[in-house]
Amino acid sequence: MFEDLSQNIQEAFRKLRGHGKLTDDDINKALKDVRMALLSADVNYKIVRDFEKAVKARALGTEILSNLTPAQSVIKIVNEELANLMGGKAAKLNISSQPPTIILMVGLQGSGKTTSAAKLALQMKKQGKRPALVAADIYRPAAIKQLQVVGAQAEVPVFTEDIKDAVQIAKDSITFANKHARDVLIIDTAGRLQIDERLMQELKDIKATVKPHEILLVVDSMIGQEAVNVAETFHNALGVDGIVLTKLDGDARGGAALSIKAATGCPIKFVGMGEKLEALEIFHPDRMASRILGMGDVLSLIEKAQSTIDAKTAEKMVKKIKADEFTLQDFLEQLQQVKKLGSLNDLLGMVPGLGGLKKKLTGVDFDLDGKEVKHMEAIILSMTPKERADTSIIDAKRRKRIAMGSGTKVADVNKLLKQFDEMRKMMRKFKTAQAQQQTSKKIKSKKGKIKKGKNNKPKMPSLPNLGGLLGQLGSKFPFKK
Repeated sequence: MFEDLSQNIQEAFRKLRGHGKLTDDDINKALKDVRMALLSADVNYKIVRDFEKAVKARALGTEILSNLTPAQSVIKIVNEELANLMGGKAAKLNISSQPPTIILMVGLQGSGKTTSAAKLALQMKKQGKRPALVAADIYRPAAIKQLQVVGAQAEVPVFTEDIKDAVQIAKDSITFANKHARDVLIIDTAGRLQIDERLMQELKDIKATVKPHEILLVVDSMIGQEAVNVAETFHNALGVDGIVLTKLDGDARGGAALSIKAATGCPIKFVGMGEKLEALEIFHPDRMASRILGMGDVLSLIEKAQSTIDAKTAEKMVKKIKADEFTLQDFLEQLQQVKKLGSLNDLLGMVPGLGGLKKKLTGVDFDLDGKEVKHMEAIILSMTPKERADTSIIDAKRRKRIAMGSGTKVADVNKLLKQFDEMRKMMRKFKTAQAQQQTSKKIKSKKGKIKKGKNNKPKMPSLPNLGGLLGQLGSKFPFKK
């Protein structure tokens, strides 16, 4: 979403680099470019004006830190002000000490409210909570069925009643939660195509009856500045505690994310980064500001890896590699775990300094969107368990069958099998090199004390045979002269 904004702001500061000293004119020109970048990203002009004033007040006359260049000092200020604009720090949910915690999901129709409710339930479940979903949207056709489907996917119970009274359903759900020991209730309410008095009155009645601990407004980030108007209206009527911004992985310009906190005072608590139930993330303003400025987001990358990659499975794989038992089935499992991290396109934006690489790699034969991984997965899934365990039995007939079953070409199957074979050879070579190093260490430890040469000075121990190691790797070693 923030690609264009990120590139424009980074370009503005690129002009400042190399300056030993920044004049007022240099700062004004850079801030003008930043202002234009924010306005083109659909950020409210009043918010842009206030942001520019805040940065300028801090940048002019500020002492430059000894370990930073003048340009870096200005970037640091912009980074901090961007984070402040979006809320400063991540805002937490209000969890009641007396269960159940009641979370009321509100918003316009089509904003992703029902799916977001299920995503939130899954996230709460991962945190050790026992959530339940409540179907209080009695107007939209199939709304209850949709909640039941996504609830089943998240393995979370859904409370429903065959009555046409949303307030009564919400009230009865508390009895259900107490009876079934559910400590979090997430109520999915009705939406409208536009804000009307009837919608607001129903939500006010539900609020007065169940007294929710948290009211979350679900807003579609694709509607731009209208998202701010929607947030203001709901906040004035209900007193919204937080925002869930959906479709942040889309191609909208990002103005809503930058404007909504400053305009309404409501913090963005969660962002939807995809259609899958796992694709709901806690919103960290400081991390988002770093990503916009091309500084990456290593913390989110680490958290994502920890939540998707199973440590026990990884340990099991290491043992298989050491025992030379790594098969295509194991390779498939590794591919599926890597897929959970997201596409390479998303991951590059999280690594400091690599955000701009995405544009350079566009049009190059590089698997940014994960299509290559999907093809590899399809090919392996078209094989029998016996073929995955022993690739040597895959002859020409089998290759043709696998290609037809996966919707690929025989050349693609050949390429995958060749790559897998090369990978296994590399694993064996590294294993051999590691064994040689361990043997060398054992020999040294047996020798005991370090031998002394002339003038009673210790001799320099001989270096390990690096030439032999590189020779073993041969042409597979990634660096060439």
